[in-house]
Amino acid sequence: MSYCVNPGCPHPQNPPDSIVQCQTCGARLLLRGRYQVIQPLGQGGFGATFLAKDISLPGQPSCVVKQLRPSSSSPRILEMARELFKREAKTLGQLGDHPQVPRLLDYFETEGQFYLVQEYVKGSTLKQEVKQSGRFNESDVKNFLLEILSVVQYIHSQGVIHRDIKPANIIRRTQDNHLVLIDFGAVKDQVSQTMLVDPADQGANTKFSVGTFSFAPPEQMALRPIFASDIYALGMTCLYLLTGKSPKDLDFDSVTGEIVWQPHIQLSLSFTRILEKMLKPIVSHRFQSAADLIKALNGEFEDADLCEGLATQFNSPIHTVEEPTIFNEEGSSWSPKTKAHQDLRTNQSIRGRTSFTQSGNTGMQPRVSRSLAESGRTFGTAAFSNGNLAAPKAMKTVVKWDSNSLRAAYFKGKRDFADCELSGLQLPKAQLAGGNFYQARLVKANLQAADLSGANLGHARLIKANLRSANLTEAYCSTANFEGADFRGADLTGAYLTKANLRGANLCGANLTNATVSEEQLASAKTNWLTVKPDGKRGFRF
Repeated sequence: MSYCVNPGCPHPQNPPDSIVQCQTCGARLLLRGRYQVIQPLGQGGFGATFLAKDISLPGQPSCVVKQLRPSSSSPRILEMARELFKREAKTLGQLGDHPQVPRLLDYFETEGQFYLVQEYVKGSTLKQEVKQSGRFNESDVKNFLLEILSVVQYIHSQGVIHRDIKPANIIRRTQDNHLVLIDFGAVKDQVSQTMLVDPADQGANTKFSVGTFSFAPPEQMALRPIFASDIYALGMTCLYLLTGKSPKDLDFDSVTGEIVWQPHIQLSLSFTRILEKMLKPIVSHRFQSAADLIKALNGEFEDADLCEGLATQFNSPIHTVEEPTIFNEEGSSWSPKTKAHQDLRTNQSIRGRTSFTQSGNTGMQPRVSRSLAESGRTFGTAAFSNGNLAAPKAMKTVVKWDSNSLRAAYFKGKRDFADCELSGLQLPKAQLAGGNFYQARLVKANLQAADLSGANLGHARLIKANLRSANLTEAYCSTANFEGADFRGADLTGAYLTKANLRGANLCGANLTNATVSEEQLASAKTNWLTVKPDGKRGFRF
């Protein structure tokens, strides 16, 4: 069978002998005169993946064709996409030198669309393996980690963050039983982040791809991925292998933000501590590198070092964590270029206060208590308690925006509005896709018909906000407060609403297809026969 890759083709399947032109839409079937697409493998918001064969080579070997579809035909957008495409294709070409990363075979542009051709890896994903053969035991997971970490260590050495490690992106290759890491997010993330709204095309889609919500850590949801983000995703992958459950189906601690997985699994104490450290929501409490994690798995750290932090985690310049810049109301800023300190000799945390230490020439360095850090407040802005030492004046204020300045900042490329005061802003039809509004205050904000697709609204306060006809597809809304909010006609397809407060929210006519939300949450909201349930069916109570 020949398959048409034209996104608008209503009937893409063609007979095997039809390899020149699609019988339905007339589009060219043979890509670059050599790649015959056979069938689709997957599709996402940024493009699609196909199984193909290279008819120009003897034996017509199989390959994978990835089609990247820019969301705008603007010449400016296409030019930016073209440059990033070439740069990232070069990066993927370098990564292909590793035997457990698919080789990049070709890349090209045709008719305004971009294509990557990669080596086809025959085998089953770990997701398929668990479904077919059952859960892994502790020994299996340790072996999995030791093998895949060598691959992760390699791609990090090349300056690449995978951004989307999960069971579906790890294949056990049939020919040698080795694990292969696939579907690198480098190309789609870099290209999509540059596709900002063009002045000549105000309707351009700016949705970001930041990985898979269930497997990605908080800093990645805040559009700040680092190498340790891949370590967190590996930890989530381990949970899936051990439990057979997606992380979104597990409970989490609303105070610390940690996944509550221990009741579901019986593990040794040493491996429990390793897994807990991989899954720390706060970066400074997590393993900072694949090398550190490999040492821990091989028993090269004592328990105190393992539980409280590793001496190596802040030594390498490529593993530093970018500190947030805190703005005061006058627009001046204070940016601490520091790393959080940890006590490596005790497993007791200092709770309830923030202190400063003097260290060399680095200046004043904030030490954030565990209870503060794990609440998620280290993202977007820094928070200080009423300790003995007051914070600088500039750090006591919260960033405030008016409607026009926020729109302008987003238009210029700003995406981080975490912990900002946005209550009462008039933002109807605002383009805010992919924005980070973690812990932001949006009480009574007017977001009618706004585009918040892929936005991070975790822990945000949207009490009595107007979200009528808003686009919240794939939005991350964990623990957000939507009490009394108006969602009439809103699109919440695929939204992650675990622990969100929907008391009194109006969901009449809202689309909740594939949304992660419980019956108890929905029972506290207003719905009617036009409301689409998570299973795609209509008909809630009013």
